[in-house]
Amino acid sequence: MIFDRLSLDDAHGAFLAHAVEAGEFGLLKKGTILNELHIEALKQLGVHNILAARLEPKDVPENEAAFAIADQAAGDQTEARAPFTGRSNIFASATGLVDLNRDLLKKLNKIDPSITIATLRHLDAVNAGDMIATIKIIPFATDQENLEKAEKVFKAADQNLLTIRPFAQRKIGLISTRLPNTPDKLVRKSVQVLSDRLQATGNSLFQDLECDHHEDRLSDAITKLKSEGCDLILIFGASAITDERDIIPTAITRSGGRLEHFGMPVDPGNLLLIGDLGGATVIGLPGCTRSPKLNGFDWVLQRILAGFRVTADDIMDMGEGGLLKEIPGRPQPRDRKMPDKSKSIPKISAMLLAAGQSRRMGPDNKLLALLDGKPMLRHVAEALKATSAERVVMVVGHEAEKVKSVVWDMGIEVIDNPDYREGLSTSVKAGFDTLKDTADGILVCLGDMPFVSSDEINQMIEVFDPLEGRAIVTPTFKGKRGNPVLISSQFAEEVAKITGDLGAKAIIAENDHLVHSVEFDSPAIFTDIDTPEMLKAASDSARGNS
Repeated sequence: MIFDRLSLDDAHGAFLAHAVEAGEFGLLKKGTILNELHIEALKQLGVHNILAARLEPKDVPENEAAFAIADQAAGDQTEARAPFTGRSNIFASATGLVDLNRDLLKKLNKIDPSITIATLRHLDAVNAGDMIATIKIIPFATDQENLEKAEKVFKAADQNLLTIRPFAQRKIGLISTRLPNTPDKLVRKSVQVLSDRLQATGNSLFQDLECDHHEDRLSDAITKLKSEGCDLILIFGASAITDERDIIPTAITRSGGRLEHFGMPVDPGNLLLIGDLGGATVIGLPGCTRSPKLNGFDWVLQRILAGFRVTADDIMDMGEGGLLKEIPGRPQPRDRKMPDKSKSIPKISAMLLAAGQSRRMGPDNKLLALLDGKPMLRHVAEALKATSAERVVMVVGHEAEKVKSVVWDMGIEVIDNPDYREGLSTSVKAGFDTLKDTADGILVCLGDMPFVSSDEINQMIEVFDPLEGRAIVTPTFKGKRGNPVLISSQFAEEVAKITGDLGAKAIIAENDHLVHSVEFDSPAIFTDIDTPEMLKAASDSARGNS
């Protein structure tokens, strides 16, 4: 190809290298093939030469070349579309996974810089009609010899560059195990989320069973599904798998199956277990699969439904790209129709409970009492503001104006609770109602616990992850739970029903399978100051440490 500044007398049939104004023809776009009328119009404007490209006999025009490569690249369940501006695109004809010959792609892209092929990744999930590759010739033409080289590379390959492995229908059974306090709502929601996942692949649940979270009961349920022809058996455990000798893996082996792999280098999705039972695949699901957000199970499920056998090596190779959570400084990936890739790190807000009457303290409001020269409430507020919580609110009631004055300069939002006399629960409900729509997790912190540090609270925030089954985080000291408590906003309906002075204790008890404890080395999580004697002891302790 000749690429040069040509005199207009030699530019007939050449490709315009850059857009140029041409009088009555307006702006001629880059790539326009110049004809006699274009050239005459340019001459009238005083133009004598033009930067353009002229094809030589050995050159193949861009559209022809692009389609020639696309046509050879398209395999089963794909379609190469008509070329335009040197580009030919390939689309999926079925819903499934992209089976990409990565070695062939590398060889083709190394033939010549004028040939470029961009594709989706190997095993990306697509819908019928999605574009999966684009072939672009740059610029205007490529040498016939390059196309001949490409043809030889295609013929030597052991498989097409691109095929779609369609999702096939499988006979899928689900078992949800239960503990005495497993909520019906959790089980129903989990089944619905899984059903939606399967529907996106053209599948549905053949049978849905429930049983006690016990290896014998679960083994019976697995055997039942296998006897009814299920070739994919999925298990929602009431408690996460913690070891290969735990209840779910034990039940699989007691059913006559074998364990193939436990754990995967994908987050969320670490605690996935896969086994085999006479040719049927059995999967112990990690807690994150109760959410519709993308996790490691999606990758395993899609491959199985597309006809791939998923081995232990396959799972251990998933670490590259396996960090599926959004992290600061990394942009979100492009949206795709399937699977849903919307995801974010949990947003945490904190509520500071400061509405109580502190009757046991006597006539004085304990939150205003000085501790190491500073109001007790101020200590707690400063600790919360120093955490990674995005938002801090304070619920007030008794002596509201005096309480507000303690933190007036800290930028803390204030919520008035007119029902504070009816107990702690009214303040928790008021705070939850304010924060539930903007926060994933809400830290409930008492105003009379001045010795819990911001570092300790941050430890709780760091492990909070409803997708991994850590929807409630509590601090412990020597195994005993204390305060504050970090609780998922998904429990807003349950919080709205609490009464009296119990706070969130009942919710924690009813959802123990979703509780994660952080062990601290200090009893500060128990130190709520309710009496003058406790205040004096705390003051003495503070002076001794200063």
